[in-house]
Amino acid sequence: MPLPNRRSWLKLLHWTVVPFFVWFLVVTPSDVARIGSWAVKLHSVFGLIFVTLALIWTADLIWRGLASRPGPKLRGVARRIHRPLHLTIIWGLFGVAFSGFLLGLTASRVLFAGTILPIAPPLGLPDANDWAGRLHTVEFYVLAGIVAFHALYHTWRHVRLNDNALRIMAPKALHRFL
Repeated sequence: MPLPNRRSWLKLLHWTVVPFFVWFLVVTPSDVARIGSWAVKLHSVFGLIFVTLALIWTADLIWRGLASRPGPKLRGVARRIHRPLHLTIIWGLFGVAFSGFLLGLTASRVLFAGTILPIAPPLGLPDANDWAGRLHTVEFYVLAGIVAFHALYHTWRHVRLNDNALRIMAPKALHRFL
């Protein structure tokens, strides 16, 4: 069985990241702590999966460059923001993963990703840990705003320009609705 082409597996990566991104946007550690230890563990596993996917995406970007192209119908400002928008999202995902590492590094005890993988050796730096936590939170929610803009941008392209950007990224089962 042949391996899927790059666009196919990036599409799979993209749509696998989305539900985890939405999960962390809606569900906070304090939310899961109220439910119980099993929910905290599940949240941690989701974090490990999310970070792994973000690092794979970043590694692919470094190795092969950006896969998307602006397309012939895109003009002016919309064309100029295409590349920086996509690069910002991928590097932003890496940044969220890195600031999560900083949280583990500055913690007073060993934190585990997915309950199995130690994030970093804890240095016990409470002020730095507070700073890393704020950075991690702000970075994630700013990235969420950029991702929302990204979704609106591609919806605008589809509706206004009638281009194939959504068809290229949407699973084939949804093409009949586009």
